Amino acid sequence: MPKSFFIDTSRCTACRGCQVACKEWHEHVAVPTRQRGTHQNPPDFTPQNFKIVRFSEHKIDGKIKWLFFPDQCRHCVSPPCMDAANAYVPGAILQDEASGAVLYTDACKKLTIDQAQEVRDVCPYHIPVRDQDSGMLAKCDWCIDRQRAGMLPACVKTCCTGTMNYGERADMLALAQRTLAKVKETHPKAELLDEDFINVIYLVTEPRNLYHEFAERREPKGPLTRQAFLAMLARPVTRMRG
Repeated sequence: MPKSFFIDTSRCTACRGCQVACKEWHEHVAVPTRQRGTHQNPPDFTPQNFKIVRFSEHKIDGKIKWLFFPDQCRHCVSPPCMDAANAYVPGAILQDEASGAVLYTDACKKLTIDQAQEVRDVCPYHIPVRDQDSGMLAKCDWCIDRQRAGMLPACVKTCCTGTMNYGERADMLALAQRTLAKVKETHPKAELLDEDFINVIYLVTEPRNLYHEFAERREPKGPLTRQAFLAMLARPVTRMRG
């Protein structure tokens, strides 16, 4: 059965425990950084950072509000990145049958720089990044190794506020709807983001555009190439058995 995350931003305190847990589990190295006038650090995804807590500050109803958004790959139900990459290198990106996780394989290294950029451009959330040294495309892998060992994803396991939730997709959708109904009592603008298209479901309390440019689904920057278009038509796609 497919799995899903449910991320309730109304409970997020921006402790960044999820961000640190992700980095630690994947044994990612420290990346030099500097102060940019914001608590958000690093400013965007890198091959060494699969998860980032995004900070945004706004004046709402005369009051300053700090909005937090634990960002990561959405593991789309029908991932356009897979169509784009596999049109050039078959099997570069796979979708795990057991969980629905979208997984980048070492075959991604065979993509040219322009092809890798196309994969990034077709992502509705602008997630994948290319490692300039190895040529590998990088993003959240849903801690697939932990899942197969019967453990929760590292970010979910470490979250102490109830922001991060993970389980069967049907259960997470039900939890999201129940939580939304409750949160709307105090935050009438609360909504779920793109729950029909993705396996990482966010609840936000303010208009979605206030959180992050790519908090909501965006259309690709340009038209699909002929290869990607034909790959999309060729669904059902090849999937990796768990």
